[in-house]
Amino acid sequence: MVVSYDIYLENYIYLSSASFAKLPEAYAIFDPIVDVMPVIPVFLLLLAFVWQAAVSFR
Repeated sequence: MVVSYDIYLENYIYLSSASFAKLPEAYAIFDPIVDVMPVIPVFLLLLAFVWQAAVSFR
């Protein structure tokens, strides 16, 4: 069990380091847009709940 935990922990550390990657210089102007993009699905999910509340959860 300890071995599998260690493998998952190493994979998590490896995957979390990907969030610190930088775009190439040619695409540096898109940095603010790329920073916001992961939040868009959360907003769409919240929008779906607001929409259903507006139509009384039909």
